[in-house]
Amino acid sequence: MAQKPPSPPPSDPVNDERSRKELLEELAYLRAENAYLKKLDALIQEKRTAARGKKRKPSRG
Repeated sequence: MAQKPPSPPPSDPVNDERSRKELLEELAYLRAENAYLKKLDALIQEKRTAARGKKRKPSRG
């Protein structure tokens, strides 16, 4: 059974009035927020990895 392609969201008259400058400013803000969240996630992962490494018992050779 073939799926219907998703229909575009209905046009919001308030958003249609936004200028190109406003849209570019929002885009820049969202890109910065995305970069920040990616860095934060990487730091959290690094911290978890370091914590896991400390919990391991030293191997006896």
